[in-house]
Amino acid sequence: MKAVFSKLGNDFFSTIIFVVLYFSTGNVALATIVAVIGAVGQFAYARYKGFRLDVMAYASVAMVIVLGGATLLTNDPRFVLIKPSIGHIAVGAIMLRRDWMLRYVPPIVTTTIPDYVRVSGYFWAVLMITLGAGVIAAAMTGDIKVWTFYVMVIAPAAKVAAVATQYLVFRLAIRSRRRAEPAAAVSMAE
Repeated sequence: MKAVFSKLGNDFFSTIIFVVLYFSTGNVALATIVAVIGAVGQFAYARYKGFRLDVMAYASVAMVIVLGGATLLTNDPRFVLIKPSIGHIAVGAIMLRRDWMLRYVPPIVTTTIPDYVRVSGYFWAVLMITLGAGVIAAAMTGDIKVWTFYVMVIAPAAKVAAVATQYLVFRLAIRSRRRAEPAAAVSMAE
């Protein structure tokens, strides 16, 4: 669990810096400059230490620089605030691939209810794209409090609810299919 929070902290480092500084100072330019410097510094540190960086790390720092620049040029924080939506929408698009989810579930699930897993994978794609659109909508309000509440409370709560619902549905479906197996075997023997 510690690794998950560490990864999230790394992924949202510049966003966290921006939000904290903006709320504490009310200065869009200062918050943006420090967030961009933080993102570039974090990237440079990872390169210096020889960490393996994937395409998303390069894309993320590029987005921070471009969107931060747009924010500074216009003095409009909405450009920086839409950054998380790009990640949500990109992940949602990847999740549209058929059967992507099969590798992430236990073998009992893949063998018993692969059709449920396929449908669930598409639901996750829709959820992620919808959450990305919600980030954009929250950013477009121009109210950082609305955006922060959406990104820090609503989006994570939606994901937790989706995981809980998926677990419950999978568990009930597996139980139902397993109960049906002996009955089907008896009727075939007759």
